[in-house]
Amino acid sequence: MQKSNYVYLDYAASAPMCEEAIEAERAYEESEIAGANPNSLHTLGRMAYARLEQCRRDIARCVGGGFRPADVVFTSGGTESNNLALYGMAEGARDRDRKRTRVIVSAIEHDSELDVVPALRGRGFEVELARPNRGGVVTEEAVRRLLGPDVALVSVMSANNETGVVQPVGGIARAAHEAGALFHTDAVQAFGRIPLDVDQADAVSIAAHKIGGPVGIGALMVRSRCPLRPQSFGGGQEQGRRPGTQDVRGALAFAAAAKRCADGLERTRELVQGRANALFSRLCAEGTGILPTVSATVDERRLPGMVSVMVPSLDSETLILKLDQAGFEVSAGSACSSGSLDPSHVLSAMGIARGDALGSLRISFDERVGEGDLDRFADALLGIVSSNRR
Repeated sequence: MQKSNYVYLDYAASAPMCEEAIEAERAYEESEIAGANPNSLHTLGRMAYARLEQCRRDIARCVGGGFRPADVVFTSGGTESNNLALYGMAEGARDRDRKRTRVIVSAIEHDSELDVVPALRGRGFEVELARPNRGGVVTEEAVRRLLGPDVALVSVMSANNETGVVQPVGGIARAAHEAGALFHTDAVQAFGRIPLDVDQADAVSIAAHKIGGPVGIGALMVRSRCPLRPQSFGGGQEQGRRPGTQDVRGALAFAAAAKRCADGLERTRELVQGRANALFSRLCAEGTGILPTVSATVDERRLPGMVSVMVPSLDSETLILKLDQAGFEVSAGSACSSGSLDPSHVLSAMGIARGDALGSLRISFDERVGEGDLDRFADALLGIVSSNRR
């Protein structure tokens, strides 16, 4: 991101492009394959195809969990990946076994899943929501209570995009498989920030722009054993699962950002976790008027670089505007639902009071945000809250 007078603390909405991704795009534009269709039979087409396949290998390695390069289905981003997973896997499971007519998703999923629920019901599926506890965790036990021989698909995110709470998806995936159901996880927020627990997952959604790659490209990791009915048509690309000419430029930048995150994961995780804990402790100290959405510091149960707090005395919109005027850019939660006057569906599902939830803030960053900027942000927020309480 170009140097500015603003301190950007909304990486969970979209992270600034990293130098590695920018350089990958630049190198592509200057190469002889720029613009070549990777599905063409001529030399430049085959060269573009080879680069695209290398991106698959790189991304599969970064995701881990035993996923193969052939399992990487490129999409336009996390929303499309989640839509394709829910529609495609639910219908694929029902095609294989007609009694599989029920879908379980968690109540704290991103809108790109929850907004699919009415359409799934319109296609003949019964959809049930697995509720989180007050700590923001959708437990394995909560999912097991809903499972049965008619469940086609279970989908629970790897880590929540508002609270940063990491979900026990490994155990949930095993429980789903024991009931004969498929399991998908939205790892858009977790990918590149923590090691993914996806050995048992049938499909995983990821997106480039959350990790310093470009907007407009993501992937759905889908194992070959997983039945997935395509939701768009017009070509045989991506093994027929998602037709359309692939974005080689975007894939190269995506892979570059993914490798950057994977190669420095443990070092940056510890660094960012320490900065997040320091910020959390200062903001939520006794008497500040700021409450944590989850009463825990940032550890292995929380994403590093995400701090979620509430200011009961002020609404989120007022806080965001005042912080913006002071030069700090944050959000109230998912940027995809900004503009809503309703409290976050995530915080509501956790049982948080409406008045508290209406004053929620999400501060998110990676190692590129220094301690000095975070200290100045804390000064600004504490000052705003203190002035309002006088």
